[in-house]
Amino acid sequence: MNAVIRTPESRLMVFGGRGNTELAHAVAAQLGTELTPMSAYDFANGEIFVRFHESVRGCDAYVIQSHCDNINTAIMEQLIMVDALKRASAERITVVTPFYGYARQDKKHRGREPITARLMADLFKTAGADRLMAVDLHTSQIQGFFDGPVDHLFALPILAEYIQNRVDRERITVVSPDAGRVRVAERWTDVLNAPLAIIHKRRDPDIANEVKVFEVVGDVKGRVCVLVDDMIDTGGTITKAADTLFDQGAEEVIVLATHGVLSDPATERIKNSRITEVVVTDTLPIPSERRSDKLTILSIAPLIAKAINEVFTDGSVTSLFGSAHG
Repeated sequence: MNAVIRTPESRLMVFGGRGNTELAHAVAAQLGTELTPMSAYDFANGEIFVRFHESVRGCDAYVIQSHCDNINTAIMEQLIMVDALKRASAERITVVTPFYGYARQDKKHRGREPITARLMADLFKTAGADRLMAVDLHTSQIQGFFDGPVDHLFALPILAEYIQNRVDRERITVVSPDAGRVRVAERWTDVLNAPLAIIHKRRDPDIANEVKVFEVVGDVKGRVCVLVDDMIDTGGTITKAADTLFDQGAEEVIVLATHGVLSDPATERIKNSRITEVVVTDTLPIPSERRSDKLTILSIAPLIAKAINEVFTDGSVTSLFGSAHG
């Protein structure tokens, strides 16, 4: 893409936390700039220190940080970066979270539980953020938790282009891993012009990450099943769903997800499964020990860079990704 044109009245500056420096550098490169130099280190007791090496007064700041391992440290570092920018008189601060931490706790399922997705939004606002940008939030309602503009980006166009070049569209059935993801899966059916199937499952409320798969709603026999979700954590959902699809006669199962969390034992589960391929983006860094021949990683940097460019130039983010919105 073309580099951003700077004017005397506006100055774009991109900042990258230590959570996913490779992605931050890639986004800056797409924008035709570089990350603003900074110092960031931990004190002996774990406290984080941040200092920027250039003046940020009056700039339009974009703070990129993936909420990865250690997620709490990554979030705190981004909050500190925002606070430093606010106190140094940045004109506008946009928090860019390719993966928005704590998004799965977006409502109370039972009494005495937190709504940490809202807490996250409040923390960023208090720190000084004017705008929030995220990729494939766990639920769309999280957009309403932040008191300010939210740019909700979708990786669907990137993932869909890959699968269209990989598989004959006539053979595809899009599969939602549960009833709660049906609306997302329907966007996929519109893009791929493919039929939809749904996995009916129930989680054990007393055991974290434990999923019980029951049945498939829809015809998957002889089909290439494209199982779509926003994230892969321990891999339990996708591997059990794949087994169920194969039991119902599926010819092949390919998994597409935006966020590759890949907590243990996800890598081993994927390796030992009958899944043909798992495709994710690099919203989260994936170290070599979590990679395998079945894992494909696509770059999300062009998507984020285009969105930043639209915000900086007062363009339309929605116009770029309208096909994925619904």
